[in-house]
Amino acid sequence: MFKRNISTFEIEHTISGGQIIKNYLDDKPYPSVLMIGVLDDKIIHVVVAHNSDKEECIVITAYLPDPEIWNKDFKSKK
Repeated sequence: MFKRNISTFEIEHTISGGQIIKNYLDDKPYPSVLMIGVLDDKIIHVVVAHNSDKEECIVITAYLPDPEIWNKDFKSKK
């Protein structure tokens, strides 16, 4: 995330106030979700796993979605 110029604040903002756009219920060792967040016109995707036993979120990856791959709403791929 640091190589992609995504701050910890932006990650936290996306997790706390973003929208889930895809569920990965079969991910191992924990199910995960793809979330979208917008902060100052910057669109961010974050994949987060949830360990319900410890009530913790694990950030898998964060990136700026490529408009060549994603539709204009950045919620679905072309």
